[in-house]
Amino acid sequence: MNAPAKLVQSPEAFLTALFDESILIKTGVDGLYGRAGVFEEVIDGIENAVTKMAAGDQATRIHFPPGMPRKNLEKAGYLKSFPQLAGCVHSFMGDNTDHAKLVGMIERGEDWTEMQDATEVALTPAACYPLYPTVAAAGPVPEGGRLFDLKSYCFRHEPSKDPARMQLFRMREFVRIGTADEVTSFRATWLERGEKLIASLGLPCVIDVANDPFFGRTGRVLASSQRDQGLKFELLIPVTSDENPTACLSFNYHQNHFGSLWGMHFAGGEVAHSACVGFGLERTALALFRHHGTKVEAWPADVRRVLWG
Repeated sequence: MNAPAKLVQSPEAFLTALFDESILIKTGVDGLYGRAGVFEEVIDGIENAVTKMAAGDQATRIHFPPGMPRKNLEKAGYLKSFPQLAGCVHSFMGDNTDHAKLVGMIERGEDWTEMQDATEVALTPAACYPLYPTVAAAGPVPEGGRLFDLKSYCFRHEPSKDPARMQLFRMREFVRIGTADEVTSFRATWLERGEKLIASLGLPCVIDVANDPFFGRTGRVLASSQRDQGLKFELLIPVTSDENPTACLSFNYHQNHFGSLWGMHFAGGEVAHSACVGFGLERTALALFRHHGTKVEAWPADVRRVLWG
């Protein structure tokens, strides 16, 4: 992998190459990896490029932890739509007798997880999810709306040997809250910006209409409706497959869903609309390693310039 691979035989082959080059580090769990220093430098470069592109927007910058109140995840309907992806934090809450039982179960190699109970914390599935309740609590949305710059580690339970499908990954998001016209204009701007940024990194890409991975039969109806209304677009880059490119950026229009759900409204009572653009930082970094090789110092000068100035 010292030079860009023209073809990646399989996601597993790409993952093995990343392990062999010590760019990703095994933990023994699929989708849960350590990152080498060079990987983090590339992540920093991607963020630098995104920050420069958004510099004139004057977004309010907020970073939430990778956990959020479980009651908010429930209220948001995430467990209705994506139960297969959700993760909740559990912890031991017993007494000394329970602890002795727990230790004995561990020593005997038994399943000790029954000794844990759910806490009030759920793992954050998308960087924007903790934002909306805080916006609603701050009072009416001002005229002209609001714009936020977010970043968080996110969790989705989908273990895989595809390195672009990690269980814990970072998401950089810009969230626009305002009128329907304001938020759709914001999304249109970022559709252009996203394609321009990825092209400046020397990466092939295509933007296509998409849908979220809703669960079950009802989910298929929701997915079809989402696509028909053009509520979600993704920027796709060949990362682990040339035939099935990976979604590295997403552009989502929520209509007034979160506004109605959390009570985000203007002073006159009109419910606010929202939209977001999300950058999958690990996926974009993997795309760079896939197309430019593992020796960062050998990457094209113009790509290095975009990342690190």
